[in-house]
Parts: sequence; structure tokens; C-alpha cells
Amino acid sequence: MPFGGVFSVLPTPFSASGDVDLDSLRRIVDLFIADGVDGFTALGVTSEVARLTEAERDRALDTILAHVGGRLPVVAGTTADGLRTCIEYTRRAKAAGAEAVMISPPRMAKINSDAVAKHFAEVASAVDLPIVVQDYPPISGYAMEPSLVARIARDVPAARTIKLEDPPTPFKISRILELTAAERGEAVTIFGGLGGVFLLEELMAGAGGAMTGFAFPAILVKVVSLFRGGHIDDAAREFYAKVPLMRFEFQEGIGMAIRKEVLRRRGAIANAAIRAPGGTLDQTTRDALDRVMEWTRVMEASDSRRH
Repeated sequence: MPFGGVFSVLPTPFSASGDVDLDSLRRIVDLFIADGVDGFTALGVTSEVARLTEAERDRALDTILAHVGGRLPVVAGTTADGLRTCIEYTRRAKAAGAEAVMISPPRMAKINSDAVAKHFAEVASAVDLPIVVQDYPPISGYAMEPSLVARIARDVPAARTIKLEDPPTPFKISRILELTAAERGEAVTIFGGLGGVFLLEELMAGAGGAMTGFAFPAILVKVVSLFRGGHIDDAAREFYAKVPLMRFEFQEGIGMAIRKEVLRRRGAIANAAIRAPGGTLDQTTRDALDRVMEWTRVMEASDSRRH
């Protein structure tokens, strides 16, 4: 499948009682399709996947795939510390109808490049499905050097799409593209992530788009469209006018709570709850969110103050 553009990482909404809210999940899908996204990623880090039971994982993915109904491609997160578990998750994703999977290096002490490369090769050998290689060291505990990404692209044809979240991302994108362009057959597509905060600079370095859960993906879609059309200055004006909200939403510890609150204000989810031990918003943060939403003009002031 072709990759590129803006893929929205879907959050997992919860009801007031703490159960997965599938109706709200469907509304998020509808909202993001209306925003013009090119695809979805399910069961990612910002989907709170680590706080879902096995049954909830399956139920969320099945709901997303059924509601998308083939209108857009869906990538399913299947990262696991054990190879057998990762393969099993990947098989489940394929059986459910996902077009690709996203996998981070397994988290283990003193893992090395050979073990990481072998992990991706083994999964690709076991399941015939495209793999998005997620390079996000805070989660995997392992920083993938550009030469390792190029090696995986060379040795594992299914794994030639990268979700790069290891700053400085524009610099690393350039290095990976230089290495993969040096040998035939290793062309890769690189998505930025990190809430979209470096999207324009990543596009300038050669990225093919963004894969992130930012609550206003229409902004990312517009930036990518303008950039692809050669309207670089217009893309810059759009991006730099809105990046304060991306930065605010991507705060460590409470970023997911902010994102869900924004989606609640947009009418997509009924409850902005985060599963424990996730962070919650205090009034100071809510007030700051009101202001940054007004200043970036992403919603009418009257809408952005609804609580």
C-alpha cells in the first residue's frame, strides 16, 4: 500500500465508568475523515494501548476497521517485548483487516542493532503485511541510528516506512534518506510524529507526511497539501500560526489529557477521561488551553470555552 500524507493516531475514549467508549471512537473517526486525513493508526502509544486489556485491544481495532469500512487505510500498532507476542498481535491485525502494522523495537536491557534488525525480519517473515517501523526511544528505550534504519529497509522490504520520533527529526530524516538513496531498492517513506511540532521542517528534510494524534488534523493536512503544491511560504504561515497549539498539546505527562479535552470540545468524545495512572488537567492548564485555542483561532471563542 502507498503511504504518505497525514495518518491520525486514534485515541481510546473512555466512559465515565472507565469502559472503552466505542460510540465516541466512531465519532472521532468521522471527525478526522471530515478533516481530510489520509489514514488512521490504531493501538498506538497515544491510544493508551498499554492500559487496554487484550479483549479491549481487539474490540477497539474491530470497531475502527468496521467504521472506517475501507474508506481509508488503517495501520494497527502491534509492538510487544516478546517476538512471539508481536507476531501474534500482527496476525490478529491482519485477520481483522488492517493494511499495515506499526512496530517499535522490543524493550529489553542492552538490546543491540543485530537483535533489532532480526526482530523486524522475523515478524515480516511470519506475517505478510507492511510494517511501519516506529523510532520512538522514550517508549522502546532504544535509539535507532540512521544506519540501522537503512539496514532494515535493505533487508526487510516490508519495513520501508518509518515513523520517526527521535529529535532532531529533520536532521535524522536527511541522514536516513541519504543512506537509503545510496543503494538501489531501499526507498523509504518517513512520517514525522511528536504531535506535529516539527512537521514543516520534516517535510523540508524529505518526510512524506505526519503520523500523529494531534486533535486538529485538518491543520496538518493543509500544511502538507500546501507544501506538496510548492506553496512553501503559505505552508509556513499556516504551520507557524498553529504550532503553539501543537506544542501545548504535546506536553509530557498531560498531553493525552489535553488532546482528549480538545476532542471533547470538538464534540467527538463524551468524556475526556484518561485511564490511571494518566495525568489529569487542573484549572490553570484548562485556562491556558482556552487562551491558546483562541490565539491560534482553531475554534470560535465561545466553543473553545465549553467545559
